[in-house]
Amino acid sequence: MINLKKFLFSVSPAGNTVSWALLILRIAIALLMVTQHGWSKWMNFETLSKEFPDPIGFGSEFALILVLFAEIGCSLLLAIGVFSRLATVPLVINMSVALLIAHSGDAFQAKELPLLFLLIYIVLLIAGPGRFSLDDQMHKKRKR
Repeated sequence: MINLKKFLFSVSPAGNTVSWALLILRIAIALLMVTQHGWSKWMNFETLSKEFPDPIGFGSEFALILVLFAEIGCSLLLAIGVFSRLATVPLVINMSVALLIAHSGDAFQAKELPLLFLLIYIVLLIAGPGRFSLDDQMHKKRKR
């Protein structure tokens, strides 16, 4: 059985090449999510909060706040490599809702981007942040 605490808060033992790839992937996907998705929602919060899709039934404003938490807050944590696996969980949920609920009736072209984001987040969840992360530094201090 998998130890959930150990899985979420550990850093995968990756070599330098893999760690560089994970660093590039973490930063790139976080910057794309923040700049292309989260920031525009943040700037239009007042308007969007009244009409934002609420597929889960929490209310439009609260649904938008949850999406902003994932798209901006968790993306920034992922980029710098702090609580990386934990921060990836809301992003996986966010993209799953976008893919399976918000775009359920749309053509594949509308589903393609959330699917790509979801797959990348799943890879990062499984692989961990790599050596070039603050998670790795915190993990090393705990071992001492």
